Amino acid sequence: MPQTPVNSAMDEQEKLLGDAIQTVQSQAFQMKCNLDKQRLMDALKCASTMLGELRTSLLSPKSYYELYMAITDELRHLELYLFDEFQKGRRVPDLYELVQYAGNIVPRLYLLIIVGLVYIKTNASLKRSILKDLVEMCRGVQNPLRGLFLRNYLLQCTRNILPDTLTSTEDSDGTVYDSIDFVLMNFAEMNKLWVRMQHQGHSSEKQRREKEREELKILVGTNLVRLSQLEAATLDTYQRLILPGILEQVVSCRDAIAQEYLMECIIQVFPDEFHLQTLDPFLKSCAQLQPGVNVKNIIISLIDRLAAYNQRNGKGMESEGVATEGDLTAEVQLFEVFSIQIANIVQVRTDMPLEDTVSLQVALISLAQKVYGDRIDYVDKVLETTNHILERLNMTSIPHTLTVNQELSRLLRMCVDFYSVLTILQLKFFAPLLEKFDYNSRKSLALYIVLNILDNETLIPTAEQADSVLTMLGPLITDQEDQPATKPDAEDFAEEQGIVARFVHLLKSDDPDTQYKILQTARKHFGQGGASRIKHVLPPIVFQAFQLAHKYKSISDEDEMWDKKCQKILQFCHGTITVLAKSELPELALRLYLQGALCVGQIGYTNHESVAYDFMTRAFSLYEDEISDSKAQLAAITLIMATYEQMTCFSEENAEPLRTNCALAASKLLKKPDQCRAVVTCASLFWSGKQNGGEMHDEKRTLECLKKGARIASQCLDQGVQVQLYVELLNHYIFYFEAGHSGITVPILNQLIAKINEELPNLEQSEETKQIEVHYQNTMAHIRNKLESSETGLEAAYAGIQLN
Repeated sequence: MPQTPVNSAMDEQEKLLGDAIQTVQSQAFQMKCNLDKQRLMDALKCASTMLGELRTSLLSPKSYYELYMAITDELRHLELYLFDEFQKGRRVPDLYELVQYAGNIVPRLYLLIIVGLVYIKTNASLKRSILKDLVEMCRGVQNPLRGLFLRNYLLQCTRNILPDTLTSTEDSDGTVYDSIDFVLMNFAEMNKLWVRMQHQGHSSEKQRREKEREELKILVGTNLVRLSQLEAATLDTYQRLILPGILEQVVSCRDAIAQEYLMECIIQVFPDEFHLQTLDPFLKSCAQLQPGVNVKNIIISLIDRLAAYNQRNGKGMESEGVATEGDLTAEVQLFEVFSIQIANIVQVRTDMPLEDTVSLQVALISLAQKVYGDRIDYVDKVLETTNHILERLNMTSIPHTLTVNQELSRLLRMCVDFYSVLTILQLKFFAPLLEKFDYNSRKSLALYIVLNILDNETLIPTAEQADSVLTMLGPLITDQEDQPATKPDAEDFAEEQGIVARFVHLLKSDDPDTQYKILQTARKHFGQGGASRIKHVLPPIVFQAFQLAHKYKSISDEDEMWDKKCQKILQFCHGTITVLAKSELPELALRLYLQGALCVGQIGYTNHESVAYDFMTRAFSLYEDEISDSKAQLAAITLIMATYEQMTCFSEENAEPLRTNCALAASKLLKKPDQCRAVVTCASLFWSGKQNGGEMHDEKRTLECLKKGARIASQCLDQGVQVQLYVELLNHYIFYFEAGHSGITVPILNQLIAKINEELPNLEQSEETKQIEVHYQNTMAHIRNKLESSETGLEAAYAGIQLN
């Protein structure tokens, strides 16, 4: 298989590194042997030869690093030997002169660093002058790769000997200020070398150079780490010397890669307390960075760190019972500083993408929420700024495909997550920003808001608040001008409307009069949704109104106007249900009319009988005029009869027409099984239908219904259906028999049982037949239980029953 250019380059690097390591190992062995024999001059020559391998320009940064580590590990032996010789008090010729024999500057400077380190360790009075000499002499190497590693070696060797006191016993010892000068100078030179790498070679190799620079950035950043480790460096020192020195170099280098990394490095390595007191100069420098620098990430990183610092300190002090709000922010007004400086950065950096600008506003929101949780005016100020930026750019109906849409959406969702919807209503610029989105995004955010309300069970207690929330939820409630022409997925649409319907039950106030206003407001909004929506959202409003009517009834002793208010509410319900009836939703409207009739009957206000009668007749009209499907007709007439059976408010004048119409409608059903079941159900209207004077027991008409049902069942040609109807009839007969109907006797029951016993064995075995048999067996078990139990008092009545 032929080698690719990448594989070939890797093999070449391995070979070059292997040869260099072999030379290092050989020279290191010779150096140690010479040191053991006290041949210092020869040992230095071996060390110089070994260090000469670092003069190569052929190795990649990664390979060069491996070679550098191998050599510096070996140099530890030379350093320890020299230090030991000094400790023993042996006189050694001037080492500075000895190392001058190294013919090349790279080996010579490495050796000078070792010698300087030994001198400092054995004579602290030389510390200040030697450190200054070493950092100056390293300027002799201007090759970026060699110079970076040389200066890194200088930094590593001196990390434990840098002066770290504010005052010095002797002038030559040095203070922390000398260390700061030393590291800052080394940092400046290393950064220049690192930046210079970007401009070497052909422009086609730009990507490779950037990758190599990325591998070496930690060498430069180590200088900042060393500065942060100086214990004697106070906040004042940081403000006056350290930060200005770093920022000057960062800004002046005019290199995007270096600037972005070093600004992030400053944030990470220095204490939070220092950042709090130096926000202005740091953020002002951000405005001066190169166009290619992602300033957004730098600022967000700083905000996140300070917000986390506030939360850590806050929790610690809360555990001690100390107020924490002002501890972080009393001296430093974080939000104001960030707000002003971010506005300045946005104004100065005209190249900044709009999505990055919005991301900075997101970071400000995060800061306000974490540090100033109760200052919603800060949040509104951010929203106002964002809205102003978008208006200035004439940004409207922002497509959901744009990145700025996603950032803006994140901004609003943060508000929804942190605050209740009632607090969001106090944000003047939340709704205007919401209107900046396209239809899909507005609907998505509306759904996010309503789900948040449901999750937190947030009640909306006033009509004004309900109006504002429903306006925000507009894309879910009514058709929008900019919505797509294509119909939405039916299942998704139904799910969304189901969520909105659940939300209706949270439009609730403890004050009944306010609750009525809320329902009127909701009705106004939801009524514009069209037939596809109102079938989901108007029924909850109707049921809320029914509950409100019951509430007025419960406080009738306290409110003299409760009667009229109930009438008004039921009129509201009647009108709302009528809208559903006119929107080709007859079955739904029928059920709601019946529910209204029940509600009116239970409350019993003035003129309630006529109102209940109107609800019942409206339901009957819908049944007769709009419902044609046979199954739906059976279900509807059964429901009408069940509702009537529970009513207690009708006089005989109004009750008789309703009973008669139910019986007539039952007998007119198209299918015989449906007729049978409906007619038999009618029997309950003449036996237990509740009236103003109590229950009625009209044995004649009850028995007529049962006999008519039996006659219709006998006319069914499907034998299985016929037997099923007989079993159902038997159950109805047993009910009235046990209720004391004198016209239903044991011989009649025996006749029906005999008919079932005769026909049941003739049915073909199927799942339906099994169900019929189980139903029949359960009925027989019921009769047997009555015969065998003396507690029911029916054993005598059932005495002549023929179970087999």
